[in-house]
Amino acid sequence: MNSTVISTKNSTGDRHTRLLEAQQAVNQILLGKDLQVRLAFCCLLARGHLLIEDVPGVGKTTLAHAVARVIGSDYQRIQFTSDLLPADILGVSIYKREKDAFEFHPGPIFSRVILVDEVNRATPKTQSALLEGMAEGQVTIENQTHILPSPFFVMATQNPLDLVGTFPLPDSQLDRFLLSFSLGYPGPAAERELLTTEDRSHMLSRTTTLLSPEDVEALQKDCESIHVSDNLLDYIQALLLETRDERWFETGLSPRAGLALLRASRAHAFLEERDFVTPEDVKTIFPGLARHRLNPSSGFSHSPEEQIRELLDQVPIP
Repeated sequence: MNSTVISTKNSTGDRHTRLLEAQQAVNQILLGKDLQVRLAFCCLLARGHLLIEDVPGVGKTTLAHAVARVIGSDYQRIQFTSDLLPADILGVSIYKREKDAFEFHPGPIFSRVILVDEVNRATPKTQSALLEGMAEGQVTIENQTHILPSPFFVMATQNPLDLVGTFPLPDSQLDRFLLSFSLGYPGPAAERELLTTEDRSHMLSRTTTLLSPEDVEALQKDCESIHVSDNLLDYIQALLLETRDERWFETGLSPRAGLALLRASRAHAFLEERDFVTPEDVKTIFPGLARHRLNPSSGFSHSPEEQIRELLDQVPIP
């Protein structure tokens, strides 16, 4: 019995070591974006989905490809365009004469890792085809429910809404993304290295798989056991309550957003090699969780990010 316990501990430690190695491998490809890479892994460990918003060419797709590569398993890239149909994502039933029956041919959504490129270039009808899968891990097609593989992780990239040919995501779709962030332009040192070293696509092709689907599921379960104190729960509730004050935002964060904040904070603590959550974990996660869910109240000239930072400064840490 003791040997079983020791074996389990060693296995857990080995998985965690490979998780940190996977994070570092992505950092070596996407230079100078350590925080964004860490948030991407938090999203995966918390069983969420990730939205990356920025102008073209700053590394959104590279990040998604790198994460998909290091966590292994099958993955699909879906390029959203204005003529994409829901069936192109979900799949179709085709009549087989020899069987005198319809046979379902699954679409690209039936993969463990999905890269949805330029999600807001598709029409709202097509965007909504992702909704059930992201929310429930299943899709319903012609009154038949099909279970998606596990783990199921959607990484979507989005162009700024003021670019031509974009359709804004509805609030219900945005809420299915656990975290969102913007990459921004690289710093001078990182950009110089990008200009003078090997092309990132070549590095991606050589990137090795460090985790299996079973590893990811085990790590997700490990995160659920991270301790959260009553004082920290008080802090999370205080943040949620403050967002619901009309002087800040048009509508506040929902209880579901609060649960998402708790899961992602546990994942961040796990990545930091702690078995308990601190207020700093919550403060690190909160902007990425809130920026796509909150709109500043009328009369405020601040951006959502500025409002969120100001709100964080207003709520005392226990």
